[in-house]
Amino acid sequence: MSSDNYYVVRSYRTLHAGSDLRYFRVRIRETDLAIGVDNDSYSDNLMALCETEIRRLRSGLEAYIDVHPEFRSSLGPLDLLPGAPPIAVSMGQAGWQAGVGPMAAVAGAFAEAVGLTLRKKVRQVIVENGGDIYMDSSSPRLVSIFAGHSSFSHRIALRIHPDESPFGICTSSGTVGPSLSFGKADAVVVKGRSTALVDAVATGAANRIQTQEDFMTAFEYAQKIPGITGILAIAGEHLAAWGNIELVPL
Repeated sequence: MSSDNYYVVRSYRTLHAGSDLRYFRVRIRETDLAIGVDNDSYSDNLMALCETEIRRLRSGLEAYIDVHPEFRSSLGPLDLLPGAPPIAVSMGQAGWQAGVGPMAAVAGAFAEAVGLTLRKKVRQVIVENGGDIYMDSSSPRLVSIFAGHSSFSHRIALRIHPDESPFGICTSSGTVGPSLSFGKADAVVVKGRSTALVDAVATGAANRIQTQEDFMTAFEYAQKIPGITGILAIAGEHLAAWGNIELVPL
């Protein structure tokens, strides 16, 4: 299977292995979430709760895009129209902070919004949306890194400590997956408090990397954005990191 197909069908989800978590999937049109909650808090009605929240978020965002089509297509920050729904405001603010279009934050914004809704019902929650993750966990976690054909793929992970929660960890790639990128990095992984912002910054950082020689440029860009706590970049057999990044072998 090619790396693109691997990503699109989300085969990596078979690697979810938190024994203290109960996993389920919620998919509504393009929104496709893998969700883990602590075993003690799980109930069958959580899926219905997520479906209702996703439909509400999608309805608000789609209605807004109907009256502001540029929101979907812009590759740079946009001023929002009055009455924009909270999900669009979150994406718009992330776009301004990262210097990218608001849709660069859509996966992270949805993961975060659904995660915050679930957190009112559960003790621990992880929401993954196409490689973009919202996490609120009281247990240590390992997040495996997929970087296309690089030899680092699934051979290293980020160690996540409980005191980091809640936070976002998002990945952008110029060689893997369907998302638009102007760079050629196999993976750029960013950590920070706001998942929507982290998603946007991952896009902005990845856009700046053509080869490993561009790692520093991407890192300097990310370092200047308040709320970003760490960044890792992989291009071929080259890897570099800045900030609160703890790597462990798998």
